[in-house]
Amino acid sequence: MKRLSIRARLTLWYMGILATTLVLLGGASYGLLMRGLWQDVDATLEGVAKTVVQAANRPPAELIPPDLDEVLRRLFGPRFTDRFYQFLDPDGRLDPRWPRFGGEPLHVSPKALKNAAEGYATFETRPGNGRFPVRVLTFPVVQRGRMVNVLQVGMSLEGLSMARQHFLWTLAALVPLALALAGTGGWLLARRALRPVDQMTTTARRIEAEHLGKRLDGAEVDDELGRLARTLNEMLARLEAAFAQVRRFSADASHELRTPLTVMKGEIEVALRSPRDPAEYQRVLESGLEEVESMTRLVDDLLLLSRADAGALQWEAGPVELDRLVEEVAKEGEILGRGKQVRVKILGMEPLIVQGDGQRLKQLLRNLVDNGVKYTPPGGQVTLTLRQGSGVRGQGPVPDPRSPTPKEGPWAEIIVRDTGIGIPPEALPRIFERFYRVDPARSREAGGAGLGLCIARTIAEAHGGRIEVQSIPGAGSTFTLRLPLSG
Repeated sequence: MKRLSIRARLTLWYMGILATTLVLLGGASYGLLMRGLWQDVDATLEGVAKTVVQAANRPPAELIPPDLDEVLRRLFGPRFTDRFYQFLDPDGRLDPRWPRFGGEPLHVSPKALKNAAEGYATFETRPGNGRFPVRVLTFPVVQRGRMVNVLQVGMSLEGLSMARQHFLWTLAALVPLALALAGTGGWLLARRALRPVDQMTTTARRIEAEHLGKRLDGAEVDDELGRLARTLNEMLARLEAAFAQVRRFSADASHELRTPLTVMKGEIEVALRSPRDPAEYQRVLESGLEEVESMTRLVDDLLLLSRADAGALQWEAGPVELDRLVEEVAKEGEILGRGKQVRVKILGMEPLIVQGDGQRLKQLLRNLVDNGVKYTPPGGQVTLTLRQGSGVRGQGPVPDPRSPTPKEGPWAEIIVRDTGIGIPPEALPRIFERFYRVDPARSREAGGAGLGLCIARTIAEAHGGRIEVQSIPGAGSTFTLRLPLSG
């Protein structure tokens, strides 16, 4: 079943709330109206009864005032005195001393007669001879402390019934009209209010993966729709950056894999053109094995980064002795630096322990040391320092802008400093990006794919730390790894 649109649902909700409000107001108005009409009828009957009683208390010669008939006609209309006015004796029979008006006599109930004998007036509603009931007031006439007559004043409820009927018909006509007008107005208002949403939908449908640079209009408005537009624009900006990164990543990965494959293909083709001696075939196989190992490392690095991005990278958390870790990496660095005549040594070290994955942290330090050895000319050196620091970083190193800001507290600092070629200032913000090389030609000669620092940053962030760098072109670079110390 197709769901109604937001515009239709808003209109229906608006009409439903308005209908409920009108019904409640109509019911309250009807109750107040009927209460007022009944009070007016009773007050009129009571006023006439008191006037007649005052007249009855006059001297006997003036028991029936000559103008009483005219007074009653003015109060009740010309038809009242012909039907709804009579005097009874204390026993409830018509009193012959009073004039008897035409029409059927009003019957007095035993309860009303008893209340009159006790000096109380009684209001009753009785069926009339016509279509409308009659409102009757039974009122005692007292002279010299004794009840001498019972006065009954009746009034047809025709006017009250007609007023009630007129009110109900008016209500029945106005409520649907008001709902129709309100529904039309609500539909138009909802349509106008949701028009920016339709425009956003149309614009969003036109945005494709190749045209993520487009943005939704209305983001400058400071309301709910403006905030929605700004949120969607921010999402589009993130998607655009992610797509650009994926394209760049795919292109760089393809390029990195294509180079060793091209080398392998060329060497194999040359070897197959003519018969070779076993030593030549062995050399080709060894060269191919080196390229395979290079591609294997590249694929492993790419897999690590992909798992890290997906949050599926497994870490073996446990206590890690950083001093032993630094010693092991320094020994590996010494072996690596001998071929390039670069010394790798430890300047200072404190026994510190962190919680994390020892193999991953070793891979991180190995990448930093390997990076320093690659870009340090012969005769230079790479030094490692392990010490404890506290608080947030100082003003020296430049951090990776996408790394989290460290919290206050004790930190383990591992400083890897080299005397290499350094990094230009404009390249510092990008050195942690995937496949980024300051000098692509020299990086390929050194055997790097531009993933070492990116992997190092990923491992550091996974352990709650960060990497900071400062560099002077021609004088070397300093990488500072900060890791939170375990309790």
